[in-house]
Amino acid sequence: MANFSAKRMRQWAPKSVSEIERVEITCDILVIGGGNAGCFVAVEAAKKEPAAKVVIMEKAEIMRSGACSAGMDAINTYIPKGKTPEDLVRWSREQVGGGPLREDLALSNARELNESVEDLERWGLPVLRDEYGNVRYRGKWDISIHGEQLKPIMAEKALESGADVYNRVTATALLMEKDKCVGAIGLGIRDGKLYVFKAKATVLSTGGAATLYKSYTADSTDCGAQIWMCPYCVGTGYAIGFRQGAELTSLEQRWVATRTKDFCGPVDTISQAYGAAIINAKGERVMSRYEHLGGENAPRYIRANAPMEEWLAGRGPCYCDTTHMSKEQTKHMLEDYLNERPSFVLFLAGRGQNPAKEPIEIYGSDPYIVGGHTGSGFWVDENRMTTVKGLFAAGETAGGNPNKFVGGCCAEGKLAARGALEYIKTHPVDLDTLTCEEQIKKETERVFMPMLARDEAGITAVEMKERLQRLMDEYAGGISQFYRTNEERLDYALKHIAILKEQFQYLRAQDLHELMQVLETMDRVEVAEAVIHHLKARKETRWAGWQTRSDYPERDDKNYNCFIETKKDPETGEISVFTRPYERIV
Repeated sequence: MANFSAKRMRQWAPKSVSEIERVEITCDILVIGGGNAGCFVAVEAAKKEPAAKVVIMEKAEIMRSGACSAGMDAINTYIPKGKTPEDLVRWSREQVGGGPLREDLALSNARELNESVEDLERWGLPVLRDEYGNVRYRGKWDISIHGEQLKPIMAEKALESGADVYNRVTATALLMEKDKCVGAIGLGIRDGKLYVFKAKATVLSTGGAATLYKSYTADSTDCGAQIWMCPYCVGTGYAIGFRQGAELTSLEQRWVATRTKDFCGPVDTISQAYGAAIINAKGERVMSRYEHLGGENAPRYIRANAPMEEWLAGRGPCYCDTTHMSKEQTKHMLEDYLNERPSFVLFLAGRGQNPAKEPIEIYGSDPYIVGGHTGSGFWVDENRMTTVKGLFAAGETAGGNPNKFVGGCCAEGKLAARGALEYIKTHPVDLDTLTCEEQIKKETERVFMPMLARDEAGITAVEMKERLQRLMDEYAGGISQFYRTNEERLDYALKHIAILKEQFQYLRAQDLHELMQVLETMDRVEVAEAVIHHLKARKETRWAGWQTRSDYPERDDKNYNCFIETKKDPETGEISVFTRPYERIV
């Protein structure tokens, strides 16, 4: 076991490719991304095959990386007594308006779900229970936890499993042998080395794609984001897989959530756990207009879009009405936030706001792509292998299966590990004879070009990122447009995405940190292009807010009760768009 520590930033600027040091590592399973799902891949692989060598490539530091890095106040999802995995699949289908979703994936996940959550409790996660020892539910499928240490608990178990963890190494490309994935290439963002990982199977668990869109509060933050999702989960896993021909599904089913205004805290913590109704500026219960869809318990996309409709109708701003809460309830609510968004508690205290006396203002988040919440991600088989041989996906990176959340991503990590181990048995590869020298050479030149050309005039990663975010916000259904878009706007967005891609050659980096930002920005652009193609292909409005077409405002089950897919030709870069049928099995 090894946990390769993050070294201090190296003050180094190469003058030629020949100065770049290469590090080569071989393993049985390479896990790209050491978040929730990635940690479970490592633990499960060691459990099923103790002799298997597992390596985790982690862009940050594994103890506090990924979407769960700051902690959680609940585990979504867990199957309560009296309910079945099939019941969870039916609920998940309701949450996406009746489909489409990959019910085969949802069912296999659900069957692993409770044991995976119980793993976390056995490892030391405090799960809140009542006086009878039963888990305490927050909503229909969520259980309450004290989860500030959630990620360190997972990370420690991954290390105990024997996995070698390479911290501060970001993936830049998959390593390919013809049409088969045999590992990946990474950049050491602190040491400037090129890492070549040769693997018999590779699992992508890099999280979702945040910061594609401009946030309504982005200007006030150093990272240019105000979002629940980790802002440094930028879609790299999607990008590197897509570039090598892996099929993406359902990217138009974006995640848009209702969040606390000015600080982007989760609203379900208040509305679902404490019964704080959403009200408009007139004091009217917003969700009363949606009683036929479940009211306060309507699907998430409806609850997210409802406050936006109030603003459009001139009845904003909107709030979570916490004024009914007792002193004890307010205390418990703030404790919940301390487990997930502790700075939100400080934010309220700083302006002297007592939620029991003043409602909490809410607003919509900027859209992001995240396969644990919606169906966005790679098309995978039941073993979680993508359409590229040897390449697997788990957690937020795997598509087709919305509403996995924390528990489901844990479960999917297990399934991907088993799938990868089975693949290794049936598809042997001799890593010792694997060279891929030409590919490594080209990738080295691509990755380091912004630094090698640092003295030439060019543009910064931040400049291009801000151009992209404004483009997506205004033309691809961002929050400034109340999530609405149309054919003409999407065509405009594609035209200008092409311009951004042409400008990749002018990106410049003065140090390794800026080089990482350049690579992140290029990945964002790649993913954004795919998102636009998906939005353009679905000529209907199926999930208002998540996916709203002002030129096609109605749902069209006859033509679009199906999955929208994209695939890029690795040789030409041409993107094809097509559909897959929705199969209902539960």
